[in-house]
Amino acid sequence: MLTLDNVDLYLSLAAEEVLKMYGIQIKDLRDHVRIYRDKAASAPPVGLFYKNYYHTLVLAPTTSNTVAKCVLGIADSLVTNLYSQAGKCRVPNIVYPCDIAPEMKTTAPGGEVMVYPRAIDLEATEKLRSFEYTSVVESVTELEVALRQRIASLS
Repeated sequence: MLTLDNVDLYLSLAAEEVLKMYGIQIKDLRDHVRIYRDKAASAPPVGLFYKNYYHTLVLAPTTSNTVAKCVLGIADSLVTNLYSQAGKCRVPNIVYPCDIAPEMKTTAPGGEVMVYPRAIDLEATEKLRSFEYTSVVESVTELEVALRQRIASLS
């Protein structure tokens, strides 16, 4: 994210908590990106999609809760509102779900841990792959490639 130009960072309350767990300070990010925080019930910044302000939405990392809500069409948080409005405005998006395999090593604040996503979480991730304007990636490397391809397609 910090290597790209003109990036807006939308932070859910959960994202703010997780950043703190990893020792990342929001104030340190402000020099590199515009930051929108989850402070309103209706998520007013999503209206920017209707003004053609954004060409791409990236949801990364995306929790199983958010993936499930996106699949069900529930838009009751900043992140799910972003996904919903991007889709309604036909803005392509790239989603990096946390739950992508039956067994996975993941990096937690204290080091690597094993995670065993539930079948319902994996099913939701799989279903998301079929949504229009949505690309699902399974690693940071895939995310970087997808972003490079998306930016190249805009030239």
